[in-house]
Amino acid sequence: MSLKSKLTHTNASLWSPLVLRLVVGAVFIGHGGQKLFGWWGGYGFQATAGFFDDKIGLHPGAFWAALSGGGEFFGGILLVLGLLTRLASLNTAVIMGVAIWTSHRGQFFLDKNGMEYALTLLAASIVLLETGGGALSIDSKVGNGVSPKK
Repeated sequence: MSLKSKLTHTNASLWSPLVLRLVVGAVFIGHGGQKLFGWWGGYGFQATAGFFDDKIGLHPGAFWAALSGGGEFFGGILLVLGLLTRLASLNTAVIMGVAIWTSHRGQFFLDKNGMEYALTLLAASIVLLETGGGALSIDSKVGNGVSPKK
């Protein structure tokens, strides 16, 4: 099986990955847009880089802010489109794993800056890593999508 086939293979008759892709992809677009551009009430790139540098010890902060913000924003776009869904979901899963480890591991619930939100996004990313894009994904059109039997 070629790399393209491994990255794009999905079952085009599955509708649940579509719902998950749209919701999780939109969340990542929003979160990445906050980090990179300050959209939707976010702090923007410079503040995010400063937070990474000063508060969680990821040096250089600008590098990690670009990597996480870009990974969330562009990974979210790929998820919404269902394009390279497995690669995009691997990317978002790693980002959420790092977020849990560096920022949220001390508590569970969100109101105490805990991991529940990041853990939920991590779990959803892992599900998409397994299923691929499903119905109405670009992957199902360009890859070896399995279509329902007629």
